[in-house]
Amino acid sequence: MRFDRPRVVLIVLDSVGVGELPDADNYGDRGSDTLGNIARLHPLELPVLRSLGLGRVANIGRHPADGARGAWGRMAEASPGKDSVTGHWELMGLVLDRPFPLFPDGFPARITEPFEERIGRRILGNKAASGTAIIDELGAEHVQTGRPIVYTSGDSVFQIAAHEEVIPVPDLYRMCEVAYELVGLGEGVGRVIARPFVGAPGSFHRTANRRDFSLTPFARTLLDRLKDAGHAVAAIGKIEDLFAGRGLTSAVHTTSDAHGMDEVEAAVGSVDTGLIFANLVECDTEFGHRNNPAGYAANLERFDRRLGGLLPRLRPDDILMVTADHGNDPTTPSSDHSREYVPLLSCGERVAPGRDIGVRQTFADVGATIADLFGIDPLPHGTSFLPEIISGDAGLRGTRQQQGSGALE
Repeated sequence: MRFDRPRVVLIVLDSVGVGELPDADNYGDRGSDTLGNIARLHPLELPVLRSLGLGRVANIGRHPADGARGAWGRMAEASPGKDSVTGHWELMGLVLDRPFPLFPDGFPARITEPFEERIGRRILGNKAASGTAIIDELGAEHVQTGRPIVYTSGDSVFQIAAHEEVIPVPDLYRMCEVAYELVGLGEGVGRVIARPFVGAPGSFHRTANRRDFSLTPFARTLLDRLKDAGHAVAAIGKIEDLFAGRGLTSAVHTTSDAHGMDEVEAAVGSVDTGLIFANLVECDTEFGHRNNPAGYAANLERFDRRLGGLLPRLRPDDILMVTADHGNDPTTPSSDHSREYVPLLSCGERVAPGRDIGVRQTFADVGATIADLFGIDPLPHGTSFLPEIISGDAGLRGTRQQQGSGALE
């Protein structure tokens, strides 16, 4: 199994879950099925994703072309939690043994008082809320008073929203750095997120100047190992933030999924070998959290068209993988992430079409597979599925650690 110029394009469709995990009820997510529930309301036209096997692992209805050009499976999350940091870290080989802390009733005085003292302002909000709803609720008062809006969600996050004309973006970032010291380093909260917005009362909208301040991974990830071995690791979207800049050889932030795909195509044209790792966030931020299934469906269809344009650009030794980091079912009352299986779709000239790789018991199987491809020492977690997807090599190496089938009955 020799690849002369190995390259992996890994695209994470943020929040595109494919059905509740067995422990979903522990998270209040019983009945969540992001793609399945959307498809029942808005039939999805996704011919390219279907050709990679999406119809085999998601409740979107069957089609004869399902899996015609790719290998498919589903993955369960081994780590506790349902946030982007947890999901992405696990994809790269880190499995958490306990979840990041949550503050569903807002942050206690031991956090808010020193935060207010250090930034020189009192805060508004301090509760769990939808990001767009709390801006609508408190945005006018924020503009009048200059007090930043602090809120959290069902994830381990400390979010600060501020109008760009009231608190300039660099000042907002400095506030986030203060918060990171208090709640990230001090409390183990997974992320501090800057949420700048613009507009007037009744028409506020968030801008692309979001920035995530994430904890540094607690151990070396696949990204570190690839970089140390001399391979390119090109990060696109919020990947740099999620890994605190660790293990990357280049990084670019994006303003939209369309921009993200532009950068993926540019990287395919410039990165000779290595990993191109992209997160496309709009399904989550623009439609999942806003409970907008029609918008979610339309965004998926836009991605499908862009994916169709990307595939002909791949080289013979390239492997493309499409997956997700958690769910975010826009049809449920909750606007938070949901605890779901995620799809795992692979294709390339060397990938055997029509191959079912089952239900993987950890996202870390992705990292293990990429490590296998590049000849990196095995990661502490995960089992490579490379022998199962490469034409003619199935079953030659590795031991499957998953049960059942990725196909839906």
